[in-house]
Amino acid sequence: MGAASSSIRDLPENEYLKKLSGREAISENDPFWNQLLSFSFTIPTNRDITYSISLEAVTTLVVFLSCQLFHKEILRKSIIHKYLMHGRCLSYTSRLVKTLLYNFIRQERSPPPSSHVFQPESEGGGLLYGIASGVATGLWTVFTLGGVGSKRASQQEESSPLANQSLLLLLILVNLTDAADTPNPYKQSVVSFKNTQDSTALSSPTPHAFQINFNSLYTTLCEQQNSDHATLLLYTLLHQNSNVRTYMLARTDMENLVLPILEILYHVEERNSHHVYMALIILLILTEDDGFNQSIHEVILKNITWYSERVLTEISLGSLLILVVIRTIQYNMTRTRDKYLHTNCLAALANMSAQFRSLHQYAAQRIISLFSLLSKKHNKVLEQATQSLRSSLSAADSPLPDYAQDLNVIEEVIRMMLEIINSCLTNSLHHNPNLVYALLYKRDLFEQFRSHPSFQDIMQNIDLVISFFSSRIDHPGAALSVERVLEIIKQGAVALPKARLRKFPELKFKYVEEEQPEEFFIPYVWSLVYNSAVALYWNPQDIQLFTRDSD
Repeated sequence: MGAASSSIRDLPENEYLKKLSGREAISENDPFWNQLLSFSFTIPTNRDITYSISLEAVTTLVVFLSCQLFHKEILRKSIIHKYLMHGRCLSYTSRLVKTLLYNFIRQERSPPPSSHVFQPESEGGGLLYGIASGVATGLWTVFTLGGVGSKRASQQEESSPLANQSLLLLLILVNLTDAADTPNPYKQSVVSFKNTQDSTALSSPTPHAFQINFNSLYTTLCEQQNSDHATLLLYTLLHQNSNVRTYMLARTDMENLVLPILEILYHVEERNSHHVYMALIILLILTEDDGFNQSIHEVILKNITWYSERVLTEISLGSLLILVVIRTIQYNMTRTRDKYLHTNCLAALANMSAQFRSLHQYAAQRIISLFSLLSKKHNKVLEQATQSLRSSLSAADSPLPDYAQDLNVIEEVIRMMLEIINSCLTNSLHHNPNLVYALLYKRDLFEQFRSHPSFQDIMQNIDLVISFFSSRIDHPGAALSVERVLEIIKQGAVALPKARLRKFPELKFKYVEEEQPEEFFIPYVWSLVYNSAVALYWNPQDIQLFTRDSD
């Protein structure tokens, strides 16, 4: 025990393990904990046994940290925090983070049951098995407040439990709050690690930095986006590790990453709100890069099987992204009505708008259809406000509904949509005949906003484009085919007097994390642990950190 190293056969006689698995209470100030946390022994080299021991070690740390579940407030001080932030653990920070990441990357399957460590030797089991079992049961009972049991994990979580548990532990560690005098070392490590191919990495002065194979990490992240925790890891790396973000944005196969994110958003009704938020913020972060916004229109996809509303035999990744984001906005308008979701969806579209290229006709139609939906909603709220005002005049004592706030929100969204359309027309009209066609086809929608004080300025350019192309296709008695109209639009795009288009500031939105992100992320991470940890169960009646219907 302590500085000395023991072998696994010494465990049955170890007094500290006997004490840990015993029935007597141990004070939190007992020197026993110092000895326990400095205990080490030579790990067997057998691969299957090593897997089992690694899984138990990771799971034990998760259980030690799970006291957070039983507190409503965010814990900023605890014994385990002290040892992880300041104790002997500190020097192992980068090694631990790197190991957990590699466990996730490898997605190694669990060995067959016959090879598990601590198998009972007979019906009653040997002393070693009894102590190991006692230690596990004792810890689990203490830290789950008696709610020991198991719940059904997903097939992926069950088949690769070490990868799953390692990722959950990594997310827990990264989201620990900073100590009063020390920043979270695990977060420092995650935000600063570099690619093994980066020749400058070894000279980095950043504390707890290390190198890892970015290609392997990227591949696994692309494959695992069906899980909340993999999406949260992707968000963390894109938002906070500039090395990872630069590497990913330089990839020539971004569709492998973007398509799973779009599929999450497409099946929004099947996902929890946090998973949808993370997927959407990932898109917003990606669209902050102009190179990304250009390249996604150059990637042509065929037969997107999960997109069921319309057969898309061929479409660019950029047009598909637009379709999915617009669908998310429309879903939100009719179901959740979450302003935060609206804002981030529109911000992603706005970031892309100046680089729209060769929009698919269906994507162009959906942009105008969304504007049509907003226009109808605006008229409906305006009518309700008018009727409410009339009713209030005849019944002075009745409370007046606050339609002004609803109207203000809708007008903000309409303004944003007009700015997105305007940005495309002023920067890349000649690349988007399908959008001009859709605009002309639904030009009557824009009439009511010409003289509206909130939209007059932005409507000038849109009105100019509509008038210019309408004069070229509106001929009495002429029945023009779709192909002919598109041909006229392409020819007219060259002749359009662009100098007459009013210049507006470039649409650029950047994701900014909240001032106290731990208030969101710590409950979210622990809800993932609660729902996804393999072979762990906490009594739901004792959970204080989050409400069960929000996990």
